[in-house]
Amino acid sequence: MLSKLWQRQAPQMVGIDIGSHEIKAILLSKTADGYKIISHAAVPLKKGAINDHEIRDADAVVESLKLVKRALPSGAKLAAVAVSGSSVMTKVIYMDSLLSEEDMEEQIEIEADNLIPYSLDEVSIDFETLNVNSIDPTKVDVLLSACRTENIDARVELLHDVNLEAKVVDVEGYALGRSYEIVSSQLPEGVENKIVALVDIGANVTTFAVVENGETSFVREQTFGGEQFTQSILSFYGMSYDQAEKAKLEGDLPRNYMFEVLSPFQTQLLQQIKRTLQIYCTSSGKDKVDHILLSGGTSKLEGMASLLTHELDIHTIIADPFQGCLHADENVKKLLKPNISKYMVACGLALRSYSQWRT
Repeated sequence: MLSKLWQRQAPQMVGIDIGSHEIKAILLSKTADGYKIISHAAVPLKKGAINDHEIRDADAVVESLKLVKRALPSGAKLAAVAVSGSSVMTKVIYMDSLLSEEDMEEQIEIEADNLIPYSLDEVSIDFETLNVNSIDPTKVDVLLSACRTENIDARVELLHDVNLEAKVVDVEGYALGRSYEIVSSQLPEGVENKIVALVDIGANVTTFAVVENGETSFVREQTFGGEQFTQSILSFYGMSYDQAEKAKLEGDLPRNYMFEVLSPFQTQLLQQIKRTLQIYCTSSGKDKVDHILLSGGTSKLEGMASLLTHELDIHTIIADPFQGCLHADENVKKLLKPNISKYMVACGLALRSYSQWRT
């Protein structure tokens, strides 16, 4: 199914980030100087309900989504949700800038048929015009994306079960890249011409999005996250999973844990990030990225940002939308500020409400 070109302003949607450990949701309104949080929710998921990006226990996910729905305004009916980047095939193609909409769709179908190893009846296809081609100004760069329809339908049906309509199904990496809008002012002046890597460290997956000139140019996922840290605590100190998770969150760990558990985990995470940045540089021809913005529940581990700054020689900070252009009532801000960076993907999804819209 091919979407049409951008036509009108999008409706207001709740951004819902369905992770492997927790569901985060956020609803934003646009203000004169940014965006304001109208509503938010973070609800834990039953362990194993989502594994390797696949929904293994739909009933458990629905139960958590019901709690999310209760936290939202009664009038919130529309949502933007995302699928994992590993389930999406993407390719940048070059097309004549003077092509009509119908001709563009026909050419995209041909390109998709060559790219996708499945029948076109089994996939959903979308495309987005990016920029004028840097080599040939008579052409435009077009991002073609394709995903198995069953992966999309699974998330659409989950939302439908709690009376929410999925108006947009995005890709997690691109949603993360879009959230750069609300944190860009954290970085030094002149960042408009710099390359920024957003790194969202979740429970099981670390998502990367590289932004150049305001556009997301590279996305990737690595199966590594805070769950590995929990497992290290569990095995090293003989705790149960729940005890290890609680100790991690509350910082109630033995004095030597920094050397025994934290430092080895951070070294592993550093290697994951370094490897992905090398892949980006190789594929793009760039020497390095200029800044790194960390987000996600694991990003605030003690010393993580300074470790990356020192080891990679790249300016690294924790993303804090409240230091950017995200606003909230004081009570909401006080509640969310310690963990606001874990809402980056949800914010990126909610921002689809304020972009151009396809009919």
